[in-house]
Amino acid sequence: MNLCIVGTGYVGLVSAACFAEMGNDVCCVDINPTIVENLRQGKIHIYEPGLDELVKRNVAEGRLRFTTKVSEGMENALFVFITVGTPPREDGSCDLSFVYQVARDIGAGMTDYKIVVDKSTVPVGTADEVRKLIGEELKKRGEAIEFDVVSNPEFLKEGDAINDFFKPDRVVVGTDNVRTGELLKALYAPYARNREKVIVMGVRSAEMTKYAANCMLATKISFINEVANICERVGADVREVRMGIGSDSRIGYQFIYPGMGYGGSCFPKDVKALIDTSRQYKFEPELLAAVDEVNKRQKHTLAKKIDAYFEPQGGVKGKTLALWGLAFKANTDDVREASSFELIKDLTAKGMKIVAFDPVAGPNTREAFKGNDLLTVVDEQYAALEKADCLAVVTEWNQFRNPDFGRIKKMLKAPLIFDGRNLYSPQLLADLGMVYFCIGRPAPKV
Repeated sequence: MNLCIVGTGYVGLVSAACFAEMGNDVCCVDINPTIVENLRQGKIHIYEPGLDELVKRNVAEGRLRFTTKVSEGMENALFVFITVGTPPREDGSCDLSFVYQVARDIGAGMTDYKIVVDKSTVPVGTADEVRKLIGEELKKRGEAIEFDVVSNPEFLKEGDAINDFFKPDRVVVGTDNVRTGELLKALYAPYARNREKVIVMGVRSAEMTKYAANCMLATKISFINEVANICERVGADVREVRMGIGSDSRIGYQFIYPGMGYGGSCFPKDVKALIDTSRQYKFEPELLAAVDEVNKRQKHTLAKKIDAYFEPQGGVKGKTLALWGLAFKANTDDVREASSFELIKDLTAKGMKIVAFDPVAGPNTREAFKGNDLLTVVDEQYAALEKADCLAVVTEWNQFRNPDFGRIKKMLKAPLIFDGRNLYSPQLLADLGMVYFCIGRPAPKV
């Protein structure tokens, strides 16, 4: 099939490469000419494991191409996917300006029947507005071209997006047109060979499904973090509690890892957007508001522990923190809503120096904090430890899971670790003579 995908972010570029890999002809559109030229040469601007190879192969084999013009991209395409960003506004509502501009561009340039697919995460009712805008542009041209607008939300995890695309749990399609639904089923058939994975429903239900799914996962994270905070106060071990509740099949173990809260481009934005949508309809979403508030609070947990530890020593001012992990989670360079950023802001505001390392998110962090002289980002893991007063671990990269504790102890001024992801055994570190703080677990018996 011939596809046009407008937007080359995580969703757009992953979708384009994965569709091309299955033999489809895909033209990807981005308004940034530098990005387009780099992609034509096989140079990608985001970090996603396996994506670089996938893009290069399909560009070389002629199934994947790039342009800056929507009209050129959709010239021979049956499907036109909208995968542009929908960033949050300051009030938590969703900024749909990019989606709406693409809709206008489609209406201004289409010459034959198109299936317009909303794959960007958008509030309920957006497909109706996209349909309206395309219709307005066609009317300006005096054209009466048939088209459909479909909701097809993405469920990709950053760091494992390609695997998620090739082996999806489900493919949600929102349409009231039976023929269009069958065409989407045909497009996704190669990714659902062992069972039927395409779920066809109403457009607004599909739009709502994306938000409901992310808000459910965010709720589980905030719940276990709330439990962890209670555990610290009552002397329970949240790791043991997690094992106890996760064994219940109705709950499960996924997304009940305590830590420093959720971040990234999806959960924070989508929780806030659904809260905003609910309030537009005069309904106060008390549970989701609490989920959001718990997450905001949790991001400051480790900074408070560090601040409290050094308070008897004159506070954190003038001290140096070695920080491992900057991305909001492992296997991505995405630092949007990252817990590490709140830690950096909290501690440098009090005069603490921070020397940080992350396998891939260093450049993005340097750019974000280029005016903060108290933060230094280094390119080698153990270089961050030199002359530091303590170590904090914030992202669960595999290379942080089993480090050289002897080397850590030797390099730090004091054998002190603050673990925001509960990667290490409190008892092991106590046996090694290290002072260790984590989330929701009591100090070991010495």
